[in-house]
Amino acid sequence: MSGERQPFHEWIQLEQPRLGTRVTYASDEFFAAKERLIQPEAPVFIDEKYDEHGKWMDGWESRRKRVPGNDYCIIRLGVPGVLRGIDIDTSHFTGNYPPQASIDACVSDDDVPAGGWETIVDTMDLGADAHHFIDIDDNSVWTHVRLNIYPDGGVARLRLYGVVRPKLGTLGVSIDLLALENGGRAIACSDEHFGSMHNLNAPGRGFNMGDGWETARRRGPGNDWVIFELGHPGVISHVELDTAHFKGNYPDRASIEAAWFEDAADATNDSDAWKMLLAETKLEADSLHVFEEALGEIGPVSHVRLSIFPDGGVSRLRLFGHVALERPE
Repeated sequence: MSGERQPFHEWIQLEQPRLGTRVTYASDEFFAAKERLIQPEAPVFIDEKYDEHGKWMDGWESRRKRVPGNDYCIIRLGVPGVLRGIDIDTSHFTGNYPPQASIDACVSDDDVPAGGWETIVDTMDLGADAHHFIDIDDNSVWTHVRLNIYPDGGVARLRLYGVVRPKLGTLGVSIDLLALENGGRAIACSDEHFGSMHNLNAPGRGFNMGDGWETARRRGPGNDWVIFELGHPGVISHVELDTAHFKGNYPDRASIEAAWFEDAADATNDSDAWKMLLAETKLEADSLHVFEEALGEIGPVSHVRLSIFPDGGVSRLRLFGHVALERPE
């Protein structure tokens, strides 16, 4: 995780399969399967790898088109979302990338929608073996995205960055207010050298240390932290902090603070609005820590700050509670 951050890092990757996103249709996938288009791993090139169709490529690739028209691929999002940025990645595609592409989106209950498509990215030029980052300034909620390539060729990955916008659900029922599938997201952190802050509210338990948030070893004063925006403001009554797989590198202690902010930009580490939800508490290696009685009664909140002392790795954070429709007095 070290090195320069990619654009749109503060947003959720809506295309990730663990949210339930699927590639439901491709006009042609002769050379490379459509499912590879949204694989979470970075694309690779294996020099001597071939299959029955020719050179194996890590992405989606159609055959050379000999008739009029163009190829396209449809992605059904696992959860509805607002798009903030897109990356059309042609990594390793050099003599076989599409010279142009456009992107449409729609709302539908069907795996392969027949209509209702709206253009969100006009036809644009693509380059070989390159990332193409596109800003999206629109608050529409979509369920499907269609990548159109002109006329044919291969794309390694399509990354769809944005915000999850699920249906609110039943009021009065306790939910994980921070869960990725419920619209929660990490918005800032002190460090993520070994593991992304976006793993902390992902579905399921972490499957190894890489599927968590882990900072570099701190050699100076201070401590590490991460700030979250809840999917829905609410009253938190139950916390689960999981250090699964972190044994020689788990944090010694942790605390959790929360507050109500009208704008995510105000939820900064130096704000004086933070209120203590969970006082600094000793942690254990590779363990699920559950807190209820130790939580402070601070009312409805919209943002949460997890502080770890002094550094280390956390696999998951769950914040269960009830949705609040009005801000506190």
